Amino acid sequence: MRRVTVLGAGSWGTALAVHLGRIGHDVRLWARDPSLASDIAQRRANAVYLPDISLPDSVSVTDAIAEALSDTELIVSAIPSHGCRAVMRTSAPYVSPRATIVSATKGLESESLLRMSEVIGDELGPDPAIVVLSGPSFAVEVAQQLPTAVLAASTNPRAIEMVQAEFRSPYFRLYGSADVVGVELVGALKNIIAIAAGVVEGLGLGHNALAALITRGLAEISRLAAAAGGRRETPSGLSGLGDLVLTCTGSLSRNRHVGIELARGRHLNEILASMKMIAEGVNTTSAALALGARHGVELPIATQMAAVLEGRSDVRTAVEALMLRKQRAEAESA
Repeated sequence: MRRVTVLGAGSWGTALAVHLGRIGHDVRLWARDPSLASDIAQRRANAVYLPDISLPDSVSVTDAIAEALSDTELIVSAIPSHGCRAVMRTSAPYVSPRATIVSATKGLESESLLRMSEVIGDELGPDPAIVVLSGPSFAVEVAQQLPTAVLAASTNPRAIEMVQAEFRSPYFRLYGSADVVGVELVGALKNIIAIAAGVVEGLGLGHNALAALITRGLAEISRLAAAAGGRRETPSGLSGLGDLVLTCTGSLSRNRHVGIELARGRHLNEILASMKMIAEGVNTTSAALALGARHGVELPIATQMAAVLEGRSDVRTAVEALMLRKQRAEAESA
């Protein structure tokens, strides 16, 4: 048994806490909101994010960061991207230099364009090992013990092996990767393509259009990941194609839901206000475009989704703009 702290009591953080508790760890689940922490502790379930999943007895809940991080060397960060830095800064005095940090958030920091592992490293310093957990993994399915395969990515091989060993179960399999840059970028960027997939679904444009969007979306993601230093094979793996297919086609996808609702004519603010959980693709879109500009990579789908999200275009105009772009060879760079 190992003591594990999970920071973030949203759906993914709760699912990981439940999973880790079931396989024998002593888990502390930290919630920023004291009322949420109290409610989860009393109900032994997260009524807001995973109402039908009971917490094992081995999972305790707290809103006190010092208590959550006391005497633990395995820390899972499941904080939304926009809140990651603040939580890491608050956590820093209580994190052991021997700790391993598992980053389970798929996104980019809007202002700095940093990946989540970079944000964590900024705030915690060079000592804690950082492992990125990414791949096709709806939280509720992990909590329901349905078969799931993900990646554990790090520049530290021992940290990868430790996370593989401590997270593995008969229904949860982890592959290792040293490509932290590629794994994080494709995991973040696929959410943008998922919003576009929701638009395709909401407009009733058919399976042909969806297949084309996923394929060209993968090409777009791959170009930027490679330009930023990622390995060319990573986008075709679990964190790229695997997660992209899941997020673009699965009914549980939050980003796909945003696209569907945009296609139905709802305003973005209204859509987001009605959602309990974060759709990371909304914030990632502008950051991805800035990152693309930095590396000289054109991102046609992200460009059109940004125009829609910012109210500068409507969904039909965005689709038409993509279809009427200059035709070129498939292997060309845009």
